[in-house]
Amino acid sequence: MQNFELAILDAIQAHLRCGFLDAVLPAVSWTCNHGELWILLAVVLVLFRKTRRQGWSVGCALVLDLICCNLILKPLVGRIRPFAVNTAVELLTAPPLDASFPSGHTAASFAAVFALKASGSRLWKPALAVAVVIAFSRLYLYVHWPSDVLCGALLGAALGYAGAYLVKVLYHRTGRLP
Repeated sequence: MQNFELAILDAIQAHLRCGFLDAVLPAVSWTCNHGELWILLAVVLVLFRKTRRQGWSVGCALVLDLICCNLILKPLVGRIRPFAVNTAVELLTAPPLDASFPSGHTAASFAAVFALKASGSRLWKPALAVAVVIAFSRLYLYVHWPSDVLCGALLGAALGYAGAYLVKVLYHRTGRLP
């Protein structure tokens, strides 16, 4: 399996590497180093009454993602990153120090997207486009295995729905949002 995934990453390096993407994708990836982009979106949505529930849904999904991805799965699985296996690759960013599985960038991005979708926001479609680019950037930058990104997307989608569901339950039980 590892050889198959290395072949995918090496194909990206061989066929897609170019100056434009070398400049753009590290910056795209940086916007989600700690979920900053999605946290900012949640805060902005919470500020307005019309979108407050959507903002709380994104925020709740991101907290669930932090717990599941960064506090439980990464330490539990402890997967080595691909650049540590193929040391010949030229990294465009500082090498991440935590475990590889699952992709936290991807999980947080898809958690936000599916929290938006589940809470009825039309922003989920442009957010999905951004999430896909962020996920691809993790492969392009050679810091995640394809299965890290795939599982991060699936985990994020589930946590996005869960976050929106928890906010909905809280709202129906209390009649208000935090």
